[in-house]
Order: sequence, then structure tokens, then C-alpha cells
Amino acid sequence: MVLTWSLFKTVTADNGAEFASLQEALQETVFAYFTHPFASYERGTSENQHKFIRRFLPKGQKISEMSDQQILRIQQWMNRYPRKILDYQTPYDCFLKAFRQEWAAA
Repeated sequence: MVLTWSLFKTVTADNGAEFASLQEALQETVFAYFTHPFASYERGTSENQHKFIRRFLPKGQKISEMSDQQILRIQQWMNRYPRKILDYQTPYDCFLKAFRQEWAAA
């Protein structure tokens, strides 16, 4: 059984060189949006995620100095933090719910 990628409708990225081939790579699965330079308000969710990360990784500290275990701990904390936009559910719970619905429909 093959699952479709309908769980993710879009991907938003900035215009950095690291995303140059993103649209071609994803064109048959999701739509890729590219934001304007210096328009952080177009990436509100990303900016909010950066604030969460900064709680654990202060500006100036290199992520390469962190252990994989520390990074995993940050990731788990972020995925289990209730969000107002999700009606105070966690991203983890919302993903599981969507995944189960997708699995049941397949």
C-alpha cells in the first residue's frame, strides 16, 4: 500500500540558494511557495519556530556544537507544545490524527 502526500498541501521557503531546486523536486507532490526577500511576515510559522529554537540555542551558538540528543530533545519539546492555531492541540497529536485518517482512506 502506497500513501499519498496529501498530508502536506504546501511547502513555504525563502528565496535562498539552498531552495533553488525545491519546486522541481516537489512539483508532483505539493505546491512550493517562495516568499519575498526580507519579508519575515510572509513566513510567520517559521519565525515562530525560530523563537522556540532560540529558547535552547542562543544566537551565536553553533548548532554543530549540540549533540544529536540535545537536538532531538528540542524537536520533541516543539512537537509537544500546544498551539493556539491548532486549538491548543500539539503538532504531534494533529499529525497523528491526520496520518491515521490518511492511512484509513488508503
